[in-house]
Amino acid sequence: MTKPFSRTRAARASRKNASTVDLLGSNSEIARKLKQYHDELLSLEVPERFAELLGKLEQAERARAPGETADGEVDR
Repeated sequence: MTKPFSRTRAARASRKNASTVDLLGSNSEIARKLKQYHDELLSLEVPERFAELLGKLEQAERARAPGETADGEVDR
């Protein structure tokens, strides 16, 4: 049988969570904002022109002979 979650246990859990969240100290706000900015960047779509250029680069890399470097020399 499990014990009900008491207020004191909840208070301890809350303090524990608060202490683990604040491991960065005064930098925790900076870390939070950086994560928010990173998440926003990940949600943005890749511009069409950039996607086209990436596609052309991938095609060029696949067409290149095995062992050939980007500058056209043969890798030994």
